[in-house]
Amino acid sequence: METAYVALEGDRMVTARTRAPGTARGELVFTTAYTGYEESLTDPSYEEQVLTFSYPLIGNYGVREERFESDRVHPRAVVARELTDDVAAWLTDEGVPAVDQLDTRDLVTGIREEGAMKCGIAAGSDATPDAARAELADCKGMSEHNDIGRQVSVAERRTHNPDGDGPRVALVDCGAKGSIADSLVARDAVVDTVPYDATVADVRQLDPDVLFISNGPGDPANFTAARALVEAFVGDLPLAGICLGQQVIAGALDGETEKMDFGHRGVNQPVRDLRSGRVVMTTQNHGYTVADPGRLDVTQVNVNDDTPEGLESDSLDIITRQYHPEASPGPNDSLEFFDDVLALADDARLPA
Repeated sequence: METAYVALEGDRMVTARTRAPGTARGELVFTTAYTGYEESLTDPSYEEQVLTFSYPLIGNYGVREERFESDRVHPRAVVARELTDDVAAWLTDEGVPAVDQLDTRDLVTGIREEGAMKCGIAAGSDATPDAARAELADCKGMSEHNDIGRQVSVAERRTHNPDGDGPRVALVDCGAKGSIADSLVARDAVVDTVPYDATVADVRQLDPDVLFISNGPGDPANFTAARALVEAFVGDLPLAGICLGQQVIAGALDGETEKMDFGHRGVNQPVRDLRSGRVVMTTQNHGYTVADPGRLDVTQVNVNDDTPEGLESDSLDIITRQYHPEASPGPNDSLEFFDDVLALADDARLPA
C-alpha cells in the first residue's frame, strides 16, 4: 500500500491510502450524495476544491461517460472511505489525486464544526508529509480565485438545438452543468452557450428571448462580466439563474452574498415553497448564498437553515433557484422550473 498524506489547516495531518497518485491543494468540502459520483466529479462547480464523499463506498456501479456533466473531472483531489478500482483508474487517467482508507466521518464532522478548510494532498510512492504541507501552504481561499470562470467556461459560443421552435436562451457559462442545456433543449429551446466573460454586444447580437446565468465555482463577486450582463438587460429580457446564477443576479439587483460555513452539497436538501407550502427534495452544490435579496422576493427557503432557495420578481420577469432543478444526480421534483423559465420567454415574445 502506498501511503498518502492530507494536510489540514490547524497543523493536522491525516494518513490514507493512495488510489490515484499526485499532489493537489484546494478547499476541502464534502457531499452527502450516495449516488451520482460521476456527475459530482464532473460538475464544474467543484473547481479548485477537494471533494470528500461522506458515503462510505464510491464506485459500486462503475463509470459511464454518458453520465458526465462536463468533459473532465473538476475537483483537484478526491477523498473517500473506499474507492473502487474503476473510479481509481478513472481518476488516475484524469491525473486527479485520490485517497481512501481514512476516517471520512471525522473529516466531515470537522468541516461541519470548523467550516470548509484549505488542505494539501500528497499521494503516490514518493509522497511525504512535507509535500502535503507545501501544497497546503500554497492553497488559496475560494474568493482569491479571481478568474476561476476561465477554467470552467466555454471559450466560444456553442449553439444547441439550432432548429428548435422554442425560445432562444442565452446561457452564460460560468461553469454550467451539461444537464442545464439538455433540460432546455428537451423543451425545444434554442440554447446559445456563451463564455462567462461575454459582453453585452455579444449577447445582444444573439437576440435572445431570455438571459440565463449558470451555476459555477467560487465567489459570485468574481463573475463581474455576468453581473454586467444582468445590469444591462434587466427589465428588457427575462432573467433566470441557477446556483451561482442566483447569487450573481441578486448581487446585480442591490442584493448581497456571503460565504457559508460548509455549504450545501448533496441530493437530499429539503426546500419549502413559501406560497404553496410544498416541500421538495433538491440537489445542491454551493458554498455561497444570498444574504440579502435586494430588489427580488424570496419565494423558497431551505428547510434546514432558512437560506434563500428561490428568488423572483414578477415586474422584472426574473426567476432563480439556488439548487439544481435539473438534478443529475438527484430527485426530479423541480424540473418544472425550466417550463417556468421558458414561459417567461414565451410571454416576452408575444406581440404587444
